[in-house]
Amino acid sequence: MAQFEHLQVFQSMSRSPNARLHAMAELGNGMAVARWSNAHDARDYLAPSHHTLSCYLSGGTGTFRREQPGNKGAPDKLCILPAEHQSAWIINGEIQLAHLYIEQEQFALGAVALLDREPRSLQLEEATFLEDTEQSTRFRQLCTLDWQEPGERLLASSLAHQLLDHALLNQVGLRQGLRLKGGLAPLQRRRVREFIEQYLETPLPLSQLAALCALSEYHFARMFQSSFGLPPHRYVLARRLARACQMLRQPAPALSEVALACGFASASHFSNRFRQALGATPGQYRAAFL
Repeated sequence: MAQFEHLQVFQSMSRSPNARLHAMAELGNGMAVARWSNAHDARDYLAPSHHTLSCYLSGGTGTFRREQPGNKGAPDKLCILPAEHQSAWIINGEIQLAHLYIEQEQFALGAVALLDREPRSLQLEEATFLEDTEQSTRFRQLCTLDWQEPGERLLASSLAHQLLDHALLNQVGLRQGLRLKGGLAPLQRRRVREFIEQYLETPLPLSQLAALCALSEYHFARMFQSSFGLPPHRYVLARRLARACQMLRQPAPALSEVALACGFASASHFSNRFRQALGATPGQYRAAFL
């Protein structure tokens, strides 16, 4: 429940006397999911610190934003609510919907990995009642899973990553009027990113990464965080875990080999880090996909 305490959209729904929470789960890697029903209500979201993707599962034809009364929802309609946005909603009649909550650090990882752009230069574009069959299908698949069953929760996490990746590739634009200060130059950023990917299986001390850009460790760490959206050690760990997930979807190699190939000192260290991030052991993750 710890993550949900900091999700403002979730907390706004929780405070409603009319909204009912049917299921919720933390999916790891800064993502969480919830399934709701609501009726005859009004909800306001005021500059949440996280992104929210939502999909209407049923109803919604009486739901609209206060400033857009002529634009009504419907089953399979999607809403994209970026961090720091503000919106006020009127719910007439009944509605069932699913929410995917995404921390900004996870968005930053996707921006770097998928788009090779600085996260601060990009914005998730707000959308109301978007039609996207691929995304609505993923949401419906997500809602058929038992999020409390460990294996199915891992499958839900995979679907959540697909939902985020699709949004990154289709609903992201450049921030208008933003003048970037500090941070690594594009060539430096790409050089560091490619070096990390090439040598994930080896120790990657800060001094080595800083030397690639001819910077002191102190200045490199600050500029890296500006460009990548999180500190170097957290970015490297996230990329190691992402590679581990790819490898674990195959029946081979052995877990100890995966650990070494992804830069972990031992299988136990790998297992502990993996469980902290995803809420399951590497063996449970592999079993969920095989």
